[in-house]
Amino acid sequence: MQIFSYITKRILSGLAVLIAVVLIITSIIYLAPVDPTQLTFGQRADEATVEQKRKELGLNEPLYVQLGMYLRDISPISMHQNTAKAKEKYQYLKLLHFGEKCLVLKKPYLRESYQTGRSVSEILAEAIPKTIILALSAILLATIIGIILGVFAAVKQNTWLDSSAVVGSVLGYSLPSYVTAIILALVFGYLLADYTGLNIKGSIVELDDFGDEQYVWKNLILPTIALGIRPIAIITQLTRSAMLDVLSQDFVRTAKAKGLSRVRVITRHAFRNALNPVVTAISGWFAALLAGAFFVENVFSFKGLGDTTVNALLNFDIPVVLGAVLFTACIFVFINILVDLLYVLLDPRVRLE
Repeated sequence: MQIFSYITKRILSGLAVLIAVVLIITSIIYLAPVDPTQLTFGQRADEATVEQKRKELGLNEPLYVQLGMYLRDISPISMHQNTAKAKEKYQYLKLLHFGEKCLVLKKPYLRESYQTGRSVSEILAEAIPKTIILALSAILLATIIGIILGVFAAVKQNTWLDSSAVVGSVLGYSLPSYVTAIILALVFGYLLADYTGLNIKGSIVELDDFGDEQYVWKNLILPTIALGIRPIAIITQLTRSAMLDVLSQDFVRTAKAKGLSRVRVITRHAFRNALNPVVTAISGWFAALLAGAFFVENVFSFKGLGDTTVNALLNFDIPVVLGAVLFTACIFVFINILVDLLYVLLDPRVRLE
């Protein structure tokens, strides 16, 4: 019952965060001095056509009305006109009738792209899986290498291995991901392409000569390394710091005094108790990689969420931008809730109170 109450509170606070994010980002975008309808039709479009489109999209309404309309569209429970057109558009399930309107249950409606007319849900559904694969690959690489380096650096404190790990992690974190991406693309995708067999650009899904989709897994290698270098640095430093702190604790000295092997003391006692800050770093970076692979994807023409969002921003395609931002916020909220629950499982000193 206690954990259920805790999860409920965390979900409600997460929903409040999502609403705040939508209100802030939507306000900023809608207040920008750019007319998306003019961009859609081009500069030579007549004013009557542009005004009709603006009215159709609701862009002629005051800001607070536009915000309310968008929140209504993305909310799973909302009020809508009880008409065939509304039902076809939102595909809702009627719950209660209130005259000409009804309370409905539906999937979040992210609207349609201003530029292509396609459903934003379809656009994101094509882009997100590629970014998830890239982010998972990068965080897995960073977790394995970072934890191994951090543990060895702590165990071999004040040796050349420790110094090398610290210096390498500082350099890795200091180098922006897009700079790393450019260097990797030029060196391994261009200069040494004959030896590595890697492409300077390309997505994980490419079209062959017959127009059919095929998976090109080698295009995942360079973006994964470029995205993984900074998390490797952070995880290495946090693991080393946490391990040094735990290794100095009384319970570790007691375990050593009992005659337990060095390997068992490190793996069974010290490492588990040092995991909390590491788990926080891994979860935070995974969420950041899902949301922030914009520049790396752009360098490698990796057609994921980042590339899609950048193109939408350049074209001022508001529904696509808002859909990407909403997905990003959901990822951060979900992972934060998951990490809070993992704390309880990993560390018995943590309690739900």
